[in-house]
Amino acid sequence: MLRFQLTRRTVLASGAALITAPAVTGLFPSATLAAGMPLGPSTPTHYRFKLGDFEVTNILDAGAVLDGPWPIVGEDRPQREIEQLMRQSLLPERKFQPGFTPTIVNTGKELVLFDTGNGANGFVPRPDGGWLANLLRPAGFTPEQIDLVVLTHAHADHIGGLMENGKPLFPNARYAIGDLEFDFWSSKDRLAAAPGDNEYVSATVFARNVVPLADRMSFIKPGAEVAPGIRAVEAYGHTPGHLAFHIESQGKQLFVWGDCAHHEVASLAHPEWHAFFDMDKTTGAETRRHIYDMVATDRLPVVGYHMSFPSLGFVERKDRGYRWLPISYQLNV
Repeated sequence: MLRFQLTRRTVLASGAALITAPAVTGLFPSATLAAGMPLGPSTPTHYRFKLGDFEVTNILDAGAVLDGPWPIVGEDRPQREIEQLMRQSLLPERKFQPGFTPTIVNTGKELVLFDTGNGANGFVPRPDGGWLANLLRPAGFTPEQIDLVVLTHAHADHIGGLMENGKPLFPNARYAIGDLEFDFWSSKDRLAAAPGDNEYVSATVFARNVVPLADRMSFIKPGAEVAPGIRAVEAYGHTPGHLAFHIESQGKQLFVWGDCAHHEVASLAHPEWHAFFDMDKTTGAETRRHIYDMVATDRLPVVGYHMSFPSLGFVERKDRGYRWLPISYQLNV
Protein backbone atom coordinates (compact mmCIF):
# COMPACT_ATOMS: atom_id res chain seq x y z
CA MET A 1 0.00 0.00 0.00
CA LEU A 2 1.16 3.47 -0.86
CA ARG A 3 1.96 5.45 2.30
CA PHE A 4 2.72 9.11 2.73
CA GLN A 5 2.68 11.78 5.41
CA LEU A 6 -0.59 13.68 5.42
CA THR A 7 -0.66 16.75 7.61
CA ARG A 8 -2.74 19.90 7.94
CA ARG A 9 -0.07 21.66 5.87
CA THR A 10 -0.13 19.15 2.99
CA VAL A 11 -3.93 19.05 2.88
CA LEU A 12 -4.25 22.82 2.63
CA ALA A 13 -1.30 23.32 0.30
CA SER A 14 -2.32 20.61 -2.16
CA GLY A 15 -4.13 22.90 -4.54
CA ALA A 16 -7.46 22.75 -2.74
CA ALA A 17 -9.82 25.63 -3.36
CA LEU A 18 -11.25 27.53 -0.42
CA ILE A 19 -14.56 29.28 -0.08
CA THR A 20 -14.07 32.93 0.80
CA ALA A 21 -14.96 33.80 4.38
CA PRO A 22 -18.49 35.20 4.51
CA ALA A 23 -18.75 38.95 4.96
CA VAL A 24 -20.60 39.95 8.10
CA THR A 25 -20.54 43.73 7.75
CA GLY A 26 -21.13 46.12 4.86
CA LEU A 27 -23.02 45.43 1.64
CA PHE A 28 -22.56 47.17 -1.68
CA PRO A 29 -25.63 49.25 -2.58
CA SER A 30 -27.49 47.59 -5.42
CA ALA A 31 -27.14 50.74 -7.55
CA THR A 32 -23.39 50.21 -7.79
CA LEU A 33 -23.80 46.81 -9.46
CA ALA A 34 -23.84 46.68 -13.20
CA ALA A 35 -26.71 44.72 -14.72
CA GLY A 36 -25.84 41.07 -14.93
CA MET A 37 -22.74 41.36 -12.75
CA PRO A 38 -22.19 38.10 -10.83
CA LEU A 39 -22.73 38.48 -7.10
CA GLY A 40 -20.62 35.48 -6.11
CA PRO A 41 -21.50 32.36 -4.14
CA SER A 42 -23.77 32.70 -1.12
CA THR A 43 -23.58 30.23 1.77
CA PRO A 44 -25.82 30.16 4.86
CA THR A 45 -23.72 30.52 7.99
CA HIS A 46 -26.14 29.44 10.71
CA TYR A 47 -29.09 27.08 11.05
CA ARG A 48 -31.53 27.11 13.98
CA PHE A 49 -34.28 24.75 15.14
CA LYS A 50 -36.31 23.86 18.24
CA LEU A 51 -35.76 20.72 20.28
CA GLY A 52 -38.51 20.54 22.89
CA ASP A 53 -37.92 23.54 25.12
CA PHE A 54 -34.37 23.92 23.83
CA GLU A 55 -33.23 25.90 20.81
CA VAL A 56 -30.26 24.65 18.80
CA THR A 57 -28.07 26.72 16.46
CA ASN A 58 -25.35 25.35 14.19
CA ILE A 59 -22.73 27.86 13.01
CA LEU A 60 -20.38 27.42 10.06
CA ASP A 61 -16.71 27.84 11.01
CA ALA A 62 -14.97 27.07 7.69
CA GLY A 63 -15.67 26.51 4.01
CA ALA A 64 -12.61 24.63 2.86
CA VAL A 65 -12.65 22.39 -0.20
CA LEU A 66 -9.96 19.77 0.45
CA ASP A 67 -8.26 16.97 -1.42
CA GLY A 68 -10.05 13.76 -0.58
CA PRO A 69 -11.93 12.10 0.92
CA TRP A 70 -9.12 9.55 0.47
CA PRO A 71 -6.99 9.10 2.57
CA ILE A 72 -8.80 11.12 5.26
CA VAL A 73 -11.37 8.34 5.00
CA GLY A 74 -10.27 4.91 3.78
CA GLU A 75 -6.53 5.35 4.24
CA ASP A 76 -6.22 1.54 4.51
CA ARG A 77 -7.96 1.05 1.16
CA PRO A 78 -6.80 1.67 -2.44
CA GLN A 79 -7.53 5.21 -3.55
CA ARG A 80 -9.50 3.98 -6.54
CA GLU A 81 -12.00 2.25 -4.22
CA ILE A 82 -12.95 5.49 -2.50
CA GLU A 83 -13.03 7.34 -5.82
CA GLN A 84 -15.42 4.73 -7.21
CA LEU A 85 -17.74 5.24 -4.24
CA MET A 86 -17.67 9.00 -4.83
CA ARG A 87 -18.46 8.54 -8.51
CA GLN A 88 -21.40 6.25 -7.66
CA SER A 89 -22.65 8.89 -5.21
CA LEU A 90 -22.46 11.72 -7.80
CA LEU A 91 -19.71 13.45 -5.82
CA PRO A 92 -16.31 14.71 -6.95
CA GLU A 93 -13.79 11.89 -6.80
CA ARG A 94 -10.83 13.86 -5.42
CA LYS A 95 -12.33 16.91 -3.70
CA PHE A 96 -14.71 17.31 -0.78
CA GLN A 97 -16.07 20.06 1.42
CA PRO A 98 -16.36 18.98 5.05
CA GLY A 99 -18.33 20.92 7.57
CA PHE A 100 -16.67 22.54 10.57
CA THR A 101 -19.71 23.19 12.71
CA PRO A 102 -19.87 24.31 16.35
CA THR A 103 -23.30 23.97 17.97
CA ILE A 104 -25.01 26.22 20.53
CA VAL A 105 -27.83 24.81 22.67
CA ASN A 106 -30.04 27.35 24.43
CA THR A 107 -31.62 25.42 27.31
CA GLY A 108 -33.64 28.41 28.47
CA LYS A 109 -31.35 28.77 31.47
CA GLU A 110 -27.94 28.84 29.81
CA LEU A 111 -26.14 28.79 26.47
CA VAL A 112 -24.04 25.68 25.90
CA LEU A 113 -21.48 25.73 23.06
CA PHE A 114 -20.14 22.45 21.68
CA ASP A 115 -16.63 22.93 20.24
CA THR A 116 -15.14 26.22 19.13
CA GLY A 117 -13.92 25.75 15.57
CA ASN A 118 -10.51 26.54 14.13
CA GLY A 119 -9.84 29.98 15.55
CA ALA A 120 -6.75 31.75 14.21
CA ASN A 121 -4.50 28.68 13.95
CA GLY A 122 -6.66 25.58 13.69
CA PHE A 123 -6.75 22.98 10.94
CA VAL A 124 -8.20 25.58 8.56
CA PRO A 125 -6.76 28.91 9.76
CA ARG A 126 -8.06 32.33 8.80
CA PRO A 127 -9.22 33.69 6.45
CA ASP A 128 -10.49 30.32 5.22
CA GLY A 129 -11.60 29.10 8.64
CA GLY A 130 -11.96 30.31 12.20
CA TRP A 131 -15.21 32.11 11.40
CA LEU A 132 -17.07 31.39 14.66
CA ALA A 133 -15.88 34.52 16.47
CA ASN A 134 -17.25 36.78 13.72
CA LEU A 135 -20.40 34.77 13.04
CA LEU A 136 -21.70 34.57 16.60
CA ARG A 137 -23.37 37.98 16.40
CA PRO A 138 -25.09 37.41 13.03
CA ALA A 139 -26.45 34.20 14.59
CA GLY A 140 -27.82 36.19 17.56
CA PHE A 141 -25.16 35.69 20.24
CA THR A 142 -22.24 37.45 21.85
CA PRO A 143 -19.19 35.66 23.27
CA GLU A 144 -20.01 37.03 26.71
CA GLN A 145 -23.36 35.21 26.71
CA ILE A 146 -21.88 31.71 26.46
CA ASP A 147 -22.23 29.98 29.85
CA LEU A 148 -20.64 26.60 29.14
CA VAL A 149 -18.19 25.41 26.48
CA VAL A 150 -18.15 21.63 25.99
CA LEU A 151 -15.27 20.07 24.03
CA THR A 152 -15.86 16.76 22.29
CA HIS A 153 -12.08 16.38 21.98
CA ALA A 154 -8.91 18.43 21.65
CA HIS A 155 -7.96 18.42 17.98
CA ALA A 156 -7.03 21.87 16.73
CA ASP A 157 -10.20 22.42 14.68
CA HIS A 158 -12.31 22.01 17.84
CA ILE A 159 -10.26 24.00 20.37
CA GLY A 160 -8.72 26.68 18.14
CA GLY A 161 -11.54 29.13 18.83
CA LEU A 162 -11.19 29.11 22.61
CA MET A 163 -8.76 32.03 22.59
CA GLU A 164 -8.77 35.30 20.66
CA ASN A 165 -5.69 37.53 20.73
CA GLY A 166 -4.36 35.61 23.70
CA LYS A 167 -7.52 35.99 25.80
CA PRO A 168 -10.52 33.69 26.33
CA LEU A 169 -13.10 34.40 23.66
CA PHE A 170 -15.83 33.34 26.09
CA PRO A 171 -14.87 35.29 29.23
CA ASN A 172 -17.84 34.30 31.37
CA ALA A 173 -17.94 30.61 30.48
CA ARG A 174 -17.05 27.51 32.37
CA TYR A 175 -15.67 24.55 30.42
CA ALA A 176 -16.00 20.76 30.20
CA ILE A 177 -13.77 18.13 28.59
CA GLY A 178 -13.28 14.39 29.03
CA ASP A 179 -10.87 13.55 31.82
CA LEU A 180 -9.00 11.04 29.64
CA GLU A 181 -8.78 13.59 26.86
CA PHE A 182 -7.32 16.29 29.08
CA ASP A 183 -4.79 13.90 30.66
CA PHE A 184 -3.65 12.65 27.24
CA TRP A 185 -3.01 16.08 25.74
CA SER A 186 -1.49 17.40 28.97
CA SER A 187 1.41 14.95 28.68
CA LYS A 188 4.68 16.44 27.49
CA ASP A 189 5.01 13.39 25.23
CA ARG A 190 2.55 15.00 22.84
CA LEU A 191 4.97 17.85 22.17
CA ALA A 192 7.70 15.34 21.36
CA ALA A 193 6.04 14.64 18.01
CA ALA A 194 7.67 16.05 14.91
CA PRO A 195 6.79 19.72 14.22
CA GLY A 196 4.05 19.83 11.62
CA ASP A 197 2.74 16.42 12.66
CA ASN A 198 -0.99 16.48 13.43
CA GLU A 199 -0.41 15.40 17.02
CA TYR A 200 2.14 18.14 17.56
CA VAL A 201 -0.14 20.81 16.04
CA SER A 202 -3.03 19.86 18.33
CA ALA A 203 -0.72 19.61 21.34
CA THR A 204 0.62 23.12 20.82
CA VAL A 205 -2.88 24.56 20.40
CA PHE A 206 -3.97 22.60 23.50
CA ALA A 207 -1.12 24.07 25.57
CA ARG A 208 -1.99 27.58 24.40
CA ASN A 209 -5.80 27.41 24.45
CA VAL A 210 -6.95 24.73 26.90
CA VAL A 211 -4.39 24.55 29.70
CA PRO A 212 -4.86 28.22 30.73
CA LEU A 213 -8.57 27.46 31.28
CA ALA A 214 -8.03 24.40 33.46
CA ASP A 215 -9.10 26.13 36.69
CA ARG A 216 -12.52 26.80 35.11
CA MET A 217 -12.86 23.32 33.64
CA SER A 218 -14.78 20.18 34.62
CA PHE A 219 -13.17 16.86 33.71
CA ILE A 220 -15.96 14.50 32.85
CA LYS A 221 -16.55 10.80 32.20
CA PRO A 222 -19.08 9.07 29.94
CA GLY A 223 -22.50 9.25 31.53
CA ALA A 224 -21.85 12.63 33.17
CA GLU A 225 -24.53 15.30 32.80
CA VAL A 226 -22.85 18.55 31.81
CA ALA A 227 -26.15 20.44 32.00
CA PRO A 228 -29.74 19.30 32.60
CA GLY A 229 -30.72 17.20 29.59
CA ILE A 230 -27.18 16.96 28.18
CA ARG A 231 -25.23 13.75 28.87
CA ALA A 232 -21.76 12.61 27.74
CA VAL A 233 -21.44 9.37 25.73
CA GLU A 234 -18.22 7.37 25.22
CA ALA A 235 -16.93 7.64 21.64
CA TYR A 236 -13.25 6.75 22.03
CA GLY A 237 -10.87 6.04 19.16
CA HIS A 238 -10.71 9.24 17.19
CA THR A 239 -8.83 10.50 20.24
CA PRO A 240 -8.31 8.65 23.53
CA GLY A 241 -11.07 10.55 25.34
CA HIS A 242 -13.36 11.59 22.49
CA LEU A 243 -16.94 12.12 23.70
CA ALA A 244 -20.32 12.46 22.03
CA PHE A 245 -23.37 13.98 23.70
CA HIS A 246 -27.01 12.98 24.01
CA ILE A 247 -29.41 15.93 24.35
CA GLU A 248 -33.06 15.66 25.38
CA SER A 249 -35.83 18.16 26.10
CA GLN A 250 -39.54 17.39 26.47
CA GLY A 251 -39.03 13.98 24.89
CA LYS A 252 -37.24 15.38 21.84
CA GLN A 253 -33.72 14.04 21.36
CA LEU A 254 -30.55 15.01 19.50
CA PHE A 255 -27.15 13.36 19.27
CA VAL A 256 -23.97 15.44 18.87
CA TRP A 257 -21.30 13.01 17.70
CA GLY A 258 -18.22 15.19 17.21
CA ASP A 259 -15.84 13.43 14.82
CA CYS A 260 -17.54 10.04 14.52
CA ALA A 261 -17.51 10.74 10.76
CA HIS A 262 -15.38 12.80 8.40
CA HIS A 263 -17.43 12.27 5.23
CA GLU A 264 -21.18 11.77 4.96
CA VAL A 265 -20.90 9.02 2.36
CA ALA A 266 -17.58 7.24 2.84
CA SER A 267 -17.52 7.19 6.64
CA LEU A 268 -21.01 5.74 6.89
CA ALA A 269 -21.00 3.36 3.95
CA HIS A 270 -17.85 1.73 5.32
CA PRO A 271 -17.43 2.40 9.05
CA GLU A 272 -14.68 -0.23 9.07
CA TRP A 273 -12.45 1.88 6.80
CA HIS A 274 -9.66 3.58 8.70
CA ALA A 275 -9.80 7.34 9.18
CA PHE A 276 -6.47 9.13 8.87
CA PHE A 277 -7.09 11.40 11.86
CA ASP A 278 -8.22 8.58 14.17
CA MET A 279 -5.51 8.07 16.76
CA ASP A 280 -6.67 4.49 17.43
CA LYS A 281 -7.84 3.09 14.09
CA THR A 282 -9.41 -0.12 15.42
CA THR A 283 -11.31 1.52 18.25
CA GLY A 284 -12.39 4.36 15.97
CA ALA A 285 -13.96 1.87 13.55
CA GLU A 286 -15.69 0.03 16.40
CA THR A 287 -17.06 3.31 17.74
CA ARG A 288 -18.40 4.35 14.35
CA ARG A 289 -20.32 1.11 13.90
CA HIS A 290 -21.69 1.26 17.44
CA ILE A 291 -22.75 4.92 17.21
CA TYR A 292 -24.25 4.58 13.74
CA ASP A 293 -26.22 1.52 14.80
CA MET A 294 -27.52 3.30 17.90
CA VAL A 295 -28.71 6.47 16.15
CA ALA A 296 -30.21 4.45 13.29
CA THR A 297 -32.10 2.19 15.71
CA ASP A 298 -33.33 5.10 17.85
CA ARG A 299 -34.02 7.32 14.81
CA LEU A 300 -32.13 10.18 16.43
CA PRO A 301 -31.34 13.41 14.60
CA VAL A 302 -27.57 13.93 14.61
CA VAL A 303 -25.22 16.90 14.56
CA GLY A 304 -22.12 15.67 12.74
CA TYR A 305 -19.34 18.24 13.04
CA HIS A 306 -17.79 17.39 9.65
CA MET A 307 -20.97 16.67 7.70
CA SER A 308 -21.88 19.19 5.02
CA PHE A 309 -23.41 22.31 6.57
CA PRO A 310 -25.82 22.56 8.35
CA SER A 311 -24.26 19.31 9.53
CA LEU A 312 -27.58 17.88 10.64
CA GLY A 313 -29.24 14.65 9.58
CA PHE A 314 -30.35 11.10 10.31
CA VAL A 315 -28.69 7.72 9.78
CA GLU A 316 -30.27 4.65 8.18
CA ARG A 317 -28.90 1.16 7.59
CA LYS A 318 -27.97 0.44 3.99
CA ASP A 319 -26.40 -2.73 2.58
CA ARG A 320 -23.56 -3.66 4.96
CA GLY A 321 -23.15 -0.12 6.23
CA TYR A 322 -25.15 3.03 6.77
CA ARG A 323 -26.36 6.12 4.94
CA TRP A 324 -26.50 9.78 6.02
CA LEU A 325 -29.83 11.48 5.32
CA PRO A 326 -29.45 15.28 5.45
CA ILE A 327 -32.15 17.14 7.34
CA SER A 328 -35.09 18.56 5.43
CA TYR A 329 -38.24 19.53 7.37
CA GLN A 330 -38.33 16.79 10.02
CA LEU A 331 -37.53 19.10 12.93
CA ASN A 332 -39.94 21.82 11.82
CA VAL A 333 -43.16 19.82 12.41
